[in-house]
Amino acid sequence: MSQPLWDLLGFVLKALVVFVTFAACAIVLFSRMRARRSAEPIVRLREVSARWRRNVAAIKAGLASRKRTRLKEPRQEELPKSRVFVLDFKGDVLATQTDSLREEVTVVLGVAEAGDEVVVRLESSGGAVHGYGLAASQLARLRAKNIPLTVCVDKVAASGGYMMACVGDKVVAAPFAVIGSIGVVAPVPNLHRLLERHGVDYEDVTAGKYKRTVTLLGRITEEGRSKLKEQIEDTHGLFKAFVGEWRPKLDIEAVATGEHWYGRRAIELGLIDALATSDDYLLERATSARVFEVLCERPRSVRERAASMARAALDWLAPAM
Repeated sequence: MSQPLWDLLGFVLKALVVFVTFAACAIVLFSRMRARRSAEPIVRLREVSARWRRNVAAIKAGLASRKRTRLKEPRQEELPKSRVFVLDFKGDVLATQTDSLREEVTVVLGVAEAGDEVVVRLESSGGAVHGYGLAASQLARLRAKNIPLTVCVDKVAASGGYMMACVGDKVVAAPFAVIGSIGVVAPVPNLHRLLERHGVDYEDVTAGKYKRTVTLLGRITEEGRSKLKEQIEDTHGLFKAFVGEWRPKLDIEAVATGEHWYGRRAIELGLIDALATSDDYLLERATSARVFEVLCERPRSVRERAASMARAALDWLAPAM
């Protein structure tokens, strides 16, 4: 092959390398920009009552005749004026869904009108105090704007979950939903004796008398144990005061023992207001209102994925009856 051809081939290869490098950089840059945009939460509304109406109409048409019938959608003026916005909250130990709840509540506050209602389908066994305190505060934003709030519990609203549920104007639970557990626990395993047995020294160097009380590796002192107990009792007192503020007719001392009850017992104690599944409640509301699901779509973080896996494992290990 002659020298000019080799030179031409070399030029083409160099141009190809430059082009591929530029294209790769552009793809990476575009992907990062797209990922940044997609990381922003997007809240969508989906009318589920319309689907229910279509399904019922289709079944009725099928029962009335074997002939295929074109179903007529109700005219806009025939639709109910009031609306029900449905929010779902499945809580984990860290209440990681609070970020989505915040976005959903903010959108509802921007569109809700007189006669509208918010229904929260809640499922949580509780977890971190600060996480569930913030989640309950998001629901309190709705009450502060005088938007009727109903909390529906099909499975469990215990501890931090009940902290959220009690904010509702009305709490509706299934007959065997787990309700209550108004208490505080701080499990602290301690490995100090194991370290001593193997000749390992460990010491917390602190500034502030109670910067550390009971820790994983340090020696547990009677003073530290007493201070931790004091802190837990204080948190429990705040929990009871919070529940009492939202449900003033509740005998808080009788129910704030850390116990939980099933729905049928919980209604006798005043922890809930009615027995029904969320399905029944929403179907009844759909007779006089349009029902919209509020969905916050956003990528889940590694922490949220890990918490979701942990919740699934705990559900699998939960005792059956």
